[in-house]
Amino acid sequence: MFKKFPPHTPLILGLGSGVALFTLTSLFLFHPKILAWLDRNSASVPSQDTNQPSAVVDSASLPQTERDVKLKDVADADAPSLDRSRARYLLAMDLLRKYEGGPALKQLEGLEKQYPVLAPQILLKQGRAYELTNDSEKAQEIWQKLLETYPQSPVVAEAYYSLGKYDPSYYEKLLKEYPRHPRTLALIRQRLQENPDQFPLWLQLAKANPFDPTLNQARDRLVKDYANQLTPADWAMIGAGYWQSGLYEKAYKAYAKAAPSPEQAYRYARGLQIAKKLPEARSAYQKLIKTYPQASETGLGLLRLAQISPNRDAIAYLDRIVKQFPDRAPEALEAKAKLLNSTNAQAASQTWQTLLNKYPKSDEAADYRWLMAQRAAKSGDYAKAWQWAQPIAVNNPDSQIAPKAAFWVGKWAQKLGKNQEAKQAFTYTISRHPHSYYAWRSAVLLGWDVGDFTTVRSYNPTTVKPATRNDPPAGSEAFKELYRIGEDTDAWNLFQAEIVDPWNLTVDEQFNLGVYKLSRNQNLEGINLIWRLRERDTPEEREAWKVLRQNDKYWHALFPFPYYDSILQWSKDRQLNPLLVTALIRQESRFEKEIRSPVGAVGLMQIMPDTGKYIAGNTGNKSYSLTNPEDNIMMGTWYLDYTHGKFAGNSLFAVASYNAGPGAVSKWRQRFDFSDHDEFVENIPFRETKGYIESVFGNYWNYLQIYNPEIQEQMKRVANPS
Repeated sequence: MFKKFPPHTPLILGLGSGVALFTLTSLFLFHPKILAWLDRNSASVPSQDTNQPSAVVDSASLPQTERDVKLKDVADADAPSLDRSRARYLLAMDLLRKYEGGPALKQLEGLEKQYPVLAPQILLKQGRAYELTNDSEKAQEIWQKLLETYPQSPVVAEAYYSLGKYDPSYYEKLLKEYPRHPRTLALIRQRLQENPDQFPLWLQLAKANPFDPTLNQARDRLVKDYANQLTPADWAMIGAGYWQSGLYEKAYKAYAKAAPSPEQAYRYARGLQIAKKLPEARSAYQKLIKTYPQASETGLGLLRLAQISPNRDAIAYLDRIVKQFPDRAPEALEAKAKLLNSTNAQAASQTWQTLLNKYPKSDEAADYRWLMAQRAAKSGDYAKAWQWAQPIAVNNPDSQIAPKAAFWVGKWAQKLGKNQEAKQAFTYTISRHPHSYYAWRSAVLLGWDVGDFTTVRSYNPTTVKPATRNDPPAGSEAFKELYRIGEDTDAWNLFQAEIVDPWNLTVDEQFNLGVYKLSRNQNLEGINLIWRLRERDTPEEREAWKVLRQNDKYWHALFPFPYYDSILQWSKDRQLNPLLVTALIRQESRFEKEIRSPVGAVGLMQIMPDTGKYIAGNTGNKSYSLTNPEDNIMMGTWYLDYTHGKFAGNSLFAVASYNAGPGAVSKWRQRFDFSDHDEFVENIPFRETKGYIESVFGNYWNYLQIYNPEIQEQMKRVANPS
C-alpha cells in the first residue's frame, strides 16, 4: 500500500529514523591514541605535496613489467623527491612480496626520514625485511622503535601482530587496544578455529562492524550456544547486525530480548510484519505506540500498522499521524486518500486537496500531481497535463518523480507546438537531473549525438578510464597516500583501523567503505553502500552527500567499470555499444560474477542455464562456465546481439526482451503504438520491465557522461552556460 517503505530494504544503523541503540563506549574499548592519531593526521598536510602530478602514481595501473621499469628509473634519480621515495617504497613492497628481504632493506634504508607520511609503515616493513633475512632480533628492535616513535599510529596494531609471534603478550595488547583491526579479527578467527568454545571472542567478532556478512556466523553462534550469557545490549547489537544484512526474521527474534528503545520496538514489529506474522505485528506496533507515544519511530509504526489493518482502523491511525507527526503527514494523507478512493470519492478528493494545499513541496504532492497529469495526457488533454506536471519542477525539484515530470513537460509542449518551451524543459531536465534516464531522453530530443533507441547499438563512443584514482574523502593522509600509490591492502587495513564507530559511519566513511568493497570485487555491496547514501536524513548528512555528488570520485564509484577489457572486446566482436553492455551488466548483477537469481539465472549477465546451453550450441562453445566472467560476457553479448536481431537493431525492444523475453515484447508491439518510443515505454504493462528499461538506459547515460570526454564537455557547457 505504501510505496515509501520497500519491505526488504536494510537500514543502516544511525541513518534512518530513531535513536541509536547503544553508545560508542558500550560497544568498543577504543584506545585514546586512535582519536589523537586521527585528530593529528586527518587534517594535517605533510611537508611534501602529495597532490602534485606524479609519474609514480600514474604508473599504479600499468602492467607489472612496465611499471617496474618506470619505478626503477625514478628510484635511481640523484635528487631526493617525493616520487623517488614513492618508487623506492613500491619497489621494496614488490621485493617483500617475493620474500627478498635483503634487497628490500636497501630500498627502505633511511626512507622513513625522506617519506614522513608513511614513516610508521616504513618501519613496519623494515622489520619484515630483517625477518626475511633471518635476523629476528633486529626485526623486533625495529618494531619496538615503531611503538616508541609512533605510539598513536594505528600501524602499532600491525607491529603488535608481528611481535606476537615472538612474545604472545603482544597478541593480548592487540585484542584489547585494537578490537576491530583486520589483524585482530584474523587473530580471533585463528583462535576460534583452534578452540571454538570462547564466548568473549565470538562476542568481539560480532561487534566488529555491521557491514561484513561473514560476521553473521559469529552472531549465529552466539544465539545458538551462548544465549544465556548475552545482555540486552548484546541482543540489540546482534539484532542490528542481522537487520543490516537483511536477515529480518533473525533480527526480530534478537530484538525481542534487546534493551528497550523506540528503534528496537519498531524493528521488532517490522520484522514480524515482514515475516507475515500479522497478528503479532499488530500487537507489537500497538505496544510501540503505547510505550513511546512521542517517538519518531511511532509515526513510522502507525504508518506500518495502517498497512495491515482494516480500512476503518487504518484511517484512524493515519489521522493520528497527521495530527501528531507532521513530518509524516504527507505520507499519511496520500495513504488515506488512496483508501478512500474506492469508498468515498468526495472525501478522497478533499484529502488530496489538503495534501496539495498544506504540503505542496512534499514528494506525495508531486506523486499526486503526476498521477493527474498522466490521466490528462491519456485523455489527450496535453495542456491540462502540462499544467499539472509543471509545478513539480518548482515545488518538488528533488523528488523521485521530478526528472520524469520535467521531461514530459517538454514532450507535451512539443505536442502543443510550443517548441521553445519544449527545448527549455529538456535543457532543464539535463541541467537539474543530469544523471537520470530522462536526461538521456532529453539529450536525444535536443539532437545530441548520444545514441537513440534505434542507433545506440551501433554507436561506438570513446571510453577513457581515469589514469589515476581520486583521493578518498575520509581517512588520514597516510591512508590516502597508500591508496594513491596502489598499496590497497595496507591502505584499507589502515582506514578500517581509523574508523571510530563502524555502526554509525559518516557519509565520507560510508563512501570509503563502498570503494573498499569495490576494490575487493565485492561490487554489489560496494555499489549499494554508495547508493544508499541518499537515505541519509539529517540536514548535515544530506549536505555532505550533496557535496560528495559534485565530485567525479562519487560517480566513478557508483558506476564502476570492472571487466573493462573483456566487455570492450566482446562488444566489438558482436558490434554492440560497449557502454550499453556495461549498463546491462550493472543492472543484472552489479558485476557479481557468481551471483544467482531466485529463478536460477547465473553470473554477470544473468544467463539461465538452459539459455546457456542454447547459446553454446549456436557458438560451438561446448566447454564453458556461467560463473567465469569471460564465458558469461561472451554468451551474454551473443544473446543481446540475438535480441537486437529479432527487432531490426532496435535497442529498446532488444533490452526489453533481455528482461521479459522476445515473445512478450512482440505482443506489446502488436498491442501498443511504438512510433513514439517514450510513449511505448509508458504503456508497457510489466512494471518490472518498464523499470528495467529505465535503469539500463539510465546506466548507459551515466557511463557515457562519466567515461566519454566529448559528452563530459557537453555536460559542462549545460551546467555552466556562457
